[in-house]
Amino acid sequence: MYLITAIIRPERLDAAREALQAAGVAGLTVSEAAGFGRQRGHVQVYRGAEYAVDLLPKVRLEVLAEDTTAPGLVDVLVAAANTGHAGDGKVWLHRLDDVVRVSTGERGPGAV
Repeated sequence: MYLITAIIRPERLDAAREALQAAGVAGLTVSEAAGFGRQRGHVQVYRGAEYAVDLLPKVRLEVLAEDTTAPGLVDVLVAAANTGHAGDGKVWLHRLDDVVRVSTGERGPGAV
């Protein structure tokens, strides 16, 4: 099993969620995040005054997936989150040894 973690633009959340649901994902977790990558933030102007925005708003998505479906879900997620501009985000996979459903104690792929 894998944990797929993605940091994406907030405005791409709905497209990513809908694409993952269409691909058969039963559940996901979404968290607000802030950070920077190669672009190192940007400068904004408010009422004539410039100020630096060092940490850009992002969204963190987490999805549990079985070994056979994880690569395809990564592709679906990348396609849905892509705008073609710097700052679109990152996706990475973590290998999981076990997963436990808290309500039933069920373990392994059945707990996903």
